[in-house]
Amino acid sequence: MKKILFTILLTSFALYSQAQEKAKYDEALAKKLGADNYGMKMYVLVILKTGSNTTLTKTQTDSLFKGHMSNMQVLSKANRLIVAGPMGKNDKQYRGIFILNTKSIDEAKLWLATDPAVNAKLLDAELYNWYGSAALAEYLPYHDKVQKGSF
Repeated sequence: MKKILFTILLTSFALYSQAQEKAKYDEALAKKLGADNYGMKMYVLVILKTGSNTTLTKTQTDSLFKGHMSNMQVLSKANRLIVAGPMGKNDKQYRGIFILNTKSIDEAKLWLATDPAVNAKLLDAELYNWYGSAALAEYLPYHDKVQKGSF
């Protein structure tokens, strides 16, 4: 009797656990975010490097970087820029990264063409396809809640 009761309890727990796992999947959200069966999707990773234009004055450089920051906000609000941030000092002259919400390198190039620092060759960009979580963009609304100031 104990064996039967234990088997029933174990089977019930297994079925409950399996039901809980299935309940976590949100088909509508997965579809909205463009997720594949693994909850992943393709993006374009951009590595920004020190550009070839070294003839600019400090005032020009400051203005271009101000435009760069403004453009990042525009791309983010349009759900095109998912991740952005500077890199620490390195010997490769890498300055920062973007993860763009497209799988098309050509589309990513069009979006980068709106960046004044890239256009002026103050920053050069290397573009790569990158496979990551489709839920990556879901953190963005929380950023404002943890940000005390802005650039």
